[in-house]
Amino acid sequence: MPVTLAIIVITVLVTIYGWQNEAFLDGLVLNPQKVLRKGQWYRLLTSGFVHADLGHLIFNMFTLYFFGTLIEQVFGALFGPNGSIYLLAFYLVSIVVSDVPTLIRQRDRSNYNSLGASGGVSALLFGAIMFFPTEKILIMGVIPIPGFIFGALYMGYSFYESRRGRGNINHDAHLFGAIFGVLVVVLLYPPVFPSFVQQISGWKLF
Repeated sequence: MPVTLAIIVITVLVTIYGWQNEAFLDGLVLNPQKVLRKGQWYRLLTSGFVHADLGHLIFNMFTLYFFGTLIEQVFGALFGPNGSIYLLAFYLVSIVVSDVPTLIRQRDRSNYNSLGASGGVSALLFGAIMFFPTEKILIMGVIPIPGFIFGALYMGYSFYESRRGRGNINHDAHLFGAIFGVLVVVLLYPPVFPSFVQQISGWKLF
């Protein structure tokens, strides 16, 4: 079974069980004070395997399937049999790293909880954009837009909403997951950066 598909299956099963067992769900979500005061650091990772509702789960898993599969194929071509291991490590570490800014920013809010795979999914999405910047991404499943333009808009929006600090969406996880995804891909395969620049410099609107 491809690693991406295995991650999706595990995430779906854990999430569905969490919906049936509130205590189980509460034990996995990211609560900064429980992490810092009780040493429950595992929450930085486990929070990425539970979701708030069906829409949240479907959106993240659909995006994860598309871009995770793509990155898994790219890593397989670059790193051979170890490609799947690279993909798994990339995804898991991305979830943790993307949650750290939230942990710091919300450290004094005892009632703050965050959950979802958005940080890891953002990392995979932006990793894919680095390899294929001019490939189209569908906004709302309808509007096609080149990946590098989508990425710029996505990061700008996430930064803006993060600074506003309103709503229940963890925009910090989106933003820092995206940044981490770009950095990891460039570190793992440095030629991707000049290739990225070359591709977008040759892109034409019409």
